[in-house]
Amino acid sequence: MATSRKSLREFYPRHYEVLLLLIAATAALVMGLSLPLVKVEKLLLVKRATSIYSVYTGVVSLWKQGEYFLAGVIFFFSIIFPFMKIASLSVIWFFRMADSQRKSLLQWLEGLGRWSMLDVFIVSILIVAVKLKPLVSVEAKPGVYIFALAILLSMIATMWVDRLAKRALR
Repeated sequence: MATSRKSLREFYPRHYEVLLLLIAATAALVMGLSLPLVKVEKLLLVKRATSIYSVYTGVVSLWKQGEYFLAGVIFFFSIIFPFMKIASLSVIWFFRMADSQRKSLLQWLEGLGRWSMLDVFIVSILIVAVKLKPLVSVEAKPGVYIFALAILLSMIATMWVDRLAKRALR
């Protein structure tokens, strides 16, 4: 089998949807990480305490409370991993590499991709757990939907790039 040293973009110069998916996923990720995810209201005897959390402020809050492991897990899977995934997809799409390197990188992404929705799952569990308490009200904010969209867009981009890479090997 011949080893190619072309980028996938060179194989498919008219597939602008990959670039659009990568840009949209990055923009949605940045917005989803910074916009409020949840609004938590606690009834404290006479008054209400309201807190609004984004992914970033949630991680910082957990860290300050001494929940280092949970803060680290959420930081890695919600912030570091999604950016690594988009960066890896960009490298696969734009940079020249041997077919074997591209295949190896795609297999690595596929393996890690199984963990893509872990962060959304954690936020969902948090909302459900807090809602079970009678003195606490939790409301999902736009950030949770935009964050989920970012993860979904990166999953679609991964599947599309993988499909095009496999087609380029033929």
